[in-house]
Amino acid sequence: MFSTVTSGSIYGIRSYLIQVEVDVSQGLPCFQMVGLLSSEVREARERVRVALKNTGIELPPMCINVNLSPADLRKEGTMFDLPVAVGIMISLGHLAMENPQDTVLLGELGLDGEVKPVRGVLPIVAEAKNNGCHRCILPRDNASEGAVVEGMEIIGVRNLSETIDYLTAIQEGRDIGIVPTKTDIHSLWKKGRKGKMPDFADINGQDTVKRAAEIAAAGFHHLLLIGPPGSGKTMLARRIPSVLPSLSLQESLEVSTVYSVAGLLHTSRETLITERPFMNPHHTITGHALAGGGRVPMPGVISLAHRGILFLDELPEFKRETLDILRQPLEDKQVQIARSSGTFDYPADFMLVGAMNPCPCGYYPDVGRCRCTPYEIKRYLGRVSGPILDRIDLCVEVQPMEFKDITVKSPGESSEQIRDRVMQARKVQEIRFAGTELHFNADMGAGEVERYCTLGEQEQNYMEKVFSAMQLSARAYHRTLKVARTIADLDGQEQIRERHLAEAICYRQADTKYW
Repeated sequence: MFSTVTSGSIYGIRSYLIQVEVDVSQGLPCFQMVGLLSSEVREARERVRVALKNTGIELPPMCINVNLSPADLRKEGTMFDLPVAVGIMISLGHLAMENPQDTVLLGELGLDGEVKPVRGVLPIVAEAKNNGCHRCILPRDNASEGAVVEGMEIIGVRNLSETIDYLTAIQEGRDIGIVPTKTDIHSLWKKGRKGKMPDFADINGQDTVKRAAEIAAAGFHHLLLIGPPGSGKTMLARRIPSVLPSLSLQESLEVSTVYSVAGLLHTSRETLITERPFMNPHHTITGHALAGGGRVPMPGVISLAHRGILFLDELPEFKRETLDILRQPLEDKQVQIARSSGTFDYPADFMLVGAMNPCPCGYYPDVGRCRCTPYEIKRYLGRVSGPILDRIDLCVEVQPMEFKDITVKSPGESSEQIRDRVMQARKVQEIRFAGTELHFNADMGAGEVERYCTLGEQEQNYMEKVFSAMQLSARAYHRTLKVARTIADLDGQEQIRERHLAEAICYRQADTKYW
């Protein structure tokens, strides 16, 4: 007897519906699975066989053929165990053909019949809804994740026996045994921040750096902090998330989809990512781990930092070839990985925050304390390439802390006060970019800069002199205008003034000092 059950799969970050076709017939006893399968999918034969036996269903000595369609799409993961088991039971007559109609099944089976969680549930459920399905049967641990998609009936099951009982129950009585999982996505999103974040009020002094962090947060600009050891670079960087605008619902779903594909959503006990990610990889990270890797690449750290912060502490300690991987993502807001199995595009719209010492010992240009040779300093700074520096909007020197800054507690602005100003600038940008795909000033391309960053005659003459004096590239010129636009937004000004341009230029002088 032939049967078809609908399941799903992820390929890169995209999701697809898969038809699990099962045919059980007389013939030489066998259990075959075809359809361009990975090794873990092929191993489903043994898991399904033993799980059915331990659930009380013995497979007869017949020819069992399973095809996962479309056959030209590579299938990976363990999510096909449950639909294969259900398809076999339908073909053997234990379940009616119409029972799983308009239903997508996902889940890994344990040998005792337990249904274990899988990755990629959120995008697969969304794809199922787009294709007209009304119900999804998922592992209980994935049910809340799937329920984020509105308009879908989500059934969370613990084991194969629960799945059989649910499918064999009459339509009116199904919800009595297993109540569909429901999630109020808007309530989850509105909860926003959880727990207490590090506060800028903990930092004495460093007003210039705090101002740069405020501008970076308001416009989602890339930021580089340069200073000696112990000056508070890392401390400052870790407080930037406390002043960032909250994720919009659309952004939250984007980030949650990436985490679902990476298999990190259900393990974090969160059904929806409501805070902007903060990724802080160690400097020994490989290029594959940063950008994404594998034969069918998984999202890397830069994709996990999507709509959030990628903080690279001790920037020159990263391998130069690893840092240069960031060139394309910083410009295109996505990372493209080509493999023999296909080309994969992952989102990578993040704010880069870097922190570094000016030399190996950390005290250059203080000749009284620095013991590095000019060659060592040049070689150290050379690990950060010019194209990477050209893509950073704000570069700020962090001055050494004085004794009074450490011992005398002065009342400084709290993160809440700074965030209020950031949110005002954010509202201005929301109105400005309404109806477009842009979110922040940093998202503007050359055409948008020309449209939204218009300059008066006086400001135009000023920028002409600066362009020649500092030998700016076209990219650096546009990034300076975008920073000036953000400063004007924080100042509540519709027009960019010369003082806004002057402040934006100041944040490009530190890199010219060292490089």
